[in-house]
Amino acid sequence: MASIVASGRPVRVGKPDGKSVDGRSVLRVLGLGIHGTHDVELLLDPADGDAEADAALLDRLLELLGAAGPAIPGAEDGRVLVGISASHGTAAGVVARMADRAAPRPAEPAEDAALAGRRALAALATVADDFRARGAISWPAARAVLEAGASIAGDPALHEDVARLTGAGRSAPEALTEAIQPFRDTIAAAGGDLAQRVADIEDVRDRAIAICLGLPLPGLPDRSDPYVLVAHDLAPADAALLDPAVVLAIVTVGGGPTGHTAILARELGIPAVVACPGASELTSGQQVAVFGTEGTVVVEPSAARRAAIGARRTLSTAASGAPGGTADGHRVAMLANVGSPDRAVVARAAGAEGVGLLRTEFCFEGRSQAPTVAEQVAVYGQVAQAFAGTRVVIRLLDAGADKPLPYVRSASEDNPALGVRGLRALRQADDVLADQLAAIALVAAAGDAEISAMAPMVATAEEARWFAEAARAAGISRVGVMIEIPAAALAAAGLLAQVDFASVGTNDLTQYTFAADRGIAALAGLQSPWHPALLRLIEMAAGAGDESGRPVGVCGEAAADPALAVVLVGLGVSSLSMAAASIAAVRAQVGRVPLDECRRLSRLALAAGSAEAAREAVSAALAR
Repeated sequence: MASIVASGRPVRVGKPDGKSVDGRSVLRVLGLGIHGTHDVELLLDPADGDAEADAALLDRLLELLGAAGPAIPGAEDGRVLVGISASHGTAAGVVARMADRAAPRPAEPAEDAALAGRRALAALATVADDFRARGAISWPAARAVLEAGASIAGDPALHEDVARLTGAGRSAPEALTEAIQPFRDTIAAAGGDLAQRVADIEDVRDRAIAICLGLPLPGLPDRSDPYVLVAHDLAPADAALLDPAVVLAIVTVGGGPTGHTAILARELGIPAVVACPGASELTSGQQVAVFGTEGTVVVEPSAARRAAIGARRTLSTAASGAPGGTADGHRVAMLANVGSPDRAVVARAAGAEGVGLLRTEFCFEGRSQAPTVAEQVAVYGQVAQAFAGTRVVIRLLDAGADKPLPYVRSASEDNPALGVRGLRALRQADDVLADQLAAIALVAAAGDAEISAMAPMVATAEEARWFAEAARAAGISRVGVMIEIPAAALAAAGLLAQVDFASVGTNDLTQYTFAADRGIAALAGLQSPWHPALLRLIEMAAGAGDESGRPVGVCGEAAADPALAVVLVGLGVSSLSMAAASIAAVRAQVGRVPLDECRRLSRLALAAGSAEAAREAVSAALAR
């Protein structure tokens, strides 16, 4: 929607206080700060139109105001289902329900042991081949998920256990179930992000058993018309096949905001609501409106609501090319989190002003050996070229816990989420660290972009000093650290005294602040970055940055929530880095609010008694 008056007819839109603007400019109308609940005046020349044209004009204005306003259902809408926000944005459409996975049925008549073994192993091989074939035509983040599933299906230890169990008289489905269960239980007990791999293992099991029993394989609905996907949960292999041209939004009964479904949905810009129990009642063919930012789903929304959502999605890109900042000109850089050179190209096209977080472990996922310096230079160099003349922050390999790298090994740990991971793991892998620093220095020397190196999981000033000295000795002039541990936020002044900048990783910082494993769906309610306790830690880090004159940004997905982004700016963060698909909406929302109002809203959030209360208070204030 370029303007509310497609024909160019002269019209002014104003408030009752007398201020009015040219109604043909979307941005000028939005700048009035009016919403669907406010009194609005249309100033028309009666000689320049007729009643039918005026009615159409009013409809377009209402759509525009609905698009700018809050996602609050009206009395004309259907019932509201409440879940947890997993990927921001709004969408409306018809439900296509994904069939629930049939419970494994291992019991079947006894069969020849050799035949049972061949059937079970052939089923695993089919699953692995299918995953690899899909991965070969998928984008990098999805390819990594599918390759992980293929590795599980082809695991030699699993094959040995299956052969042993079929040799002892188990049928093929029984052997698959029993062989996989110990691996599943061990990884689930490990906790931390590693628990996310449980879904991968269960998916391999279910697919192999379905093949053995001749049942249809689980998967996404087979349709080409756009729909809202509703499921109990999505297996990683299904999430990896999401197509944003077809899947308008995702609603799941289970899951959490940091699982594979949420991560891939954010990468693709698909609104998603997870842990939504009421979604179990939805049926294919129903109309729903999904509000990913708010974590709600409206069943059978009104026609006006659907039209407003369509306008809202269109308007979110209206200011995509402008530099990020508040309404009164305070600069806030809008950066992208990327995991490969091709995603960097997508991010630049989406209006990102730079890369706030290059996840280097994603660039080389699935490798059994460490990438060489030359290989790393090639990858980082492509990202730097895509963002020539801007900033690119390269995070060192974040090894350990849910991201085990075979070439950065540590001893077996009872609790890997609290073990040797991130910078701690790299300090034990001198050769891997030296090669990565050398590669980053070479890319920085090429001068295509302003290159920085950033260390993950830094807890103390001593660790920050050690990393800074190592990076600078390698020839890297700008170094930073991630604040993902409460201790780092509490002692941010000491860390910043050693480095040039810091970036808050809200995903891990939330997990560690609330002692709530983000891989456990039952604890998803504790994963909200809106909680005042977490916001106070971010405020401490940003305050230390202000006092030291060193920038502190946010590169966790909290930055992708437009309303929360306003609060983060008010807390003092200097940049926001997120999935590319979220940049336009965040830039537009921050650009509508002056800095003093951002600060007032941040104080409102800090004073709230819970995450939900903070979100509601800020959302209501933004709607006024």
